[in-house]
Amino acid sequence: MAKHRQESGHTPKTALRESLLNSFRPRTDKSGVSTRNKVAAAVVAAGAFAAVGQPLAANADKPTSDQAVRPVVHQQPAPVHLPAAPAVPPTQAAAQQLDKSKAIAEQAKAEAAKRAEAAKQAQLAKEAQVPPHRAAQPAPAAAKAEAKPEYVKPAEGTFTSGFGSRWGSSHNGIDIANDIGTPIKSVAAGEVINAGPASGFGQWVRVQHNDGTITVYGHVNTIDAEVGQQVAAGDQIATIGNRGQSTGPHLHFEVIENGSKINPLPWLQERGISVQ
Repeated sequence: MAKHRQESGHTPKTALRESLLNSFRPRTDKSGVSTRNKVAAAVVAAGAFAAVGQPLAANADKPTSDQAVRPVVHQQPAPVHLPAAPAVPPTQAAAQQLDKSKAIAEQAKAEAAKRAEAAKQAQLAKEAQVPPHRAAQPAPAAAKAEAKPEYVKPAEGTFTSGFGSRWGSSHNGIDIANDIGTPIKSVAAGEVINAGPASGFGQWVRVQHNDGTITVYGHVNTIDAEVGQQVAAGDQIATIGNRGQSTGPHLHFEVIENGSKINPLPWLQERGISVQ
């Protein structure tokens, strides 16, 4: 340094100018690259490093839990509640199909009614073809009920003895002779008031009729009714026998009207019954 100074201590101007010029000249290293360029690249690199380092330094201050990155598969989205979809009215095609089904059902119903009406008319026509005399005939049961008389003959057989004096005593009824076991019938509707043993008759049955008249059936062989039984005209109540004071199988028949025994023949005749 002493070589470049003067005695006054100041660097000569020429030497100073040379020094300044040399400082601004580009220098190269052995590879031929300018030293100035290397300095500029280093400055740029340092700036970039500083820029990258700032967010890294900021993240370094945060807790570890915040720095963890969750896998995408574990991140569940928040549920989204969508409004209920409004009811969709049936399409025109569906409405047409419904109308068609209703029309088919109505048609089937009408056809069924038509068939029923046709069957009814056929039945009426068939009934109209029945001959008048057959159509007028009542049912067998009804005909039998209508034909059943109000009074009947007490028994079939032979009239052998009348009402009045006989063999020095009074005979208070009439006798109809027939075989043992011949049915005996109630002459009219009424209630059985006696059925069993009886003095002089062996066995008897008595029926009180609706008008209060009482009829008596004596010398019977079997009894086919019981006390309290309701009977109709013509119902079998006993059979002809030969019990008690009897000269042979027959029915002894009496009629008691207003408490008095009367002649059965006119009483039966008044009611359309003939015995002789």
